[in-house]
Amino acid sequence: MTSERLHHGPESLSLHHGPPAGGDRLLFLTEALRTFHDTGALAPSGAELVNALVVPVTSRPNRPISVLEVGAGTGVVTRRLAQVLRPGDRLHVVEANPRFAERLREDPVLAARHPGVGLRLSACRVEELSECHPSATDSARPEGCAQRYDVIVSGLPFTNFEPAQVRDILELYLRLLAPGGELTYFGYLGTTTARTLTSGPRRGARHRAVVRLLRGFEAAYGLGERTVWRNVPPARAYLLRAPGGRESWAPTGSRALEPKAAARETNTEPGTGAGATDAKATTGGSTGGAAPATR
Repeated sequence: MTSERLHHGPESLSLHHGPPAGGDRLLFLTEALRTFHDTGALAPSGAELVNALVVPVTSRPNRPISVLEVGAGTGVVTRRLAQVLRPGDRLHVVEANPRFAERLREDPVLAARHPGVGLRLSACRVEELSECHPSATDSARPEGCAQRYDVIVSGLPFTNFEPAQVRDILELYLRLLAPGGELTYFGYLGTTTARTLTSGPRRGARHRAVVRLLRGFEAAYGLGERTVWRNVPPARAYLLRAPGGRESWAPTGSRALEPKAAARETNTEPGTGAGATDAKATTGGSTGGAAPATR
């Protein structure tokens, strides 16, 4: 896969995204006001950001795949995944907020997914998944994980967390991904300044430390990124690949991207919550390990 898969084809705009958005937005806002540290946004992701996040699933090998979504919220990405997955595929959804998890259990789009698509919901933090903790019976499995995933889609608000927690989660994602598997996440633009002004220098320093950590992770594993401008605030989706063997993944309807800019704004915050619409894309390399543009 190359980073041009971050730019969706026309087919990605035509699918229905689920129940009326009003109920989701109200629940999301209620939970954001109650637990903003874990929610990280005031509204669910918009359609264009959702399309960017599911790119590794719409450009995929010709075989069943296993997908992990972490931090599903009210399910805007989950519903899109359920629509594009094929019989034989498996979707594992992890959502720690019990109110969001209950909404997902009752979601009619998920219930109406294609026959043969496996769906599992874990109402816990990703760090608590049992398959990530080796036992005497599974110690022979790679890294102690009972399950490996071809794709991970993360909606966690990384810049709300401590740097050590973010590092642990990123390392966990690498353990959970199959060799050559792909990870997407996103962040809002321009929040470092806002965090420093509203929360003081100490939290601003923590925020910048997380951003530096994420930038290093992207430099090591990044394939590309896409900016989604018409969100409030605008967001940027990141596409990364785990080390290891790679079979051929076939793009579906991708369009060529603009060349990578020589420099990017310095105030991009990955992993800060929910998203937006419309896009301008920049390329990473066509192979894993390509460094992102300077920000």
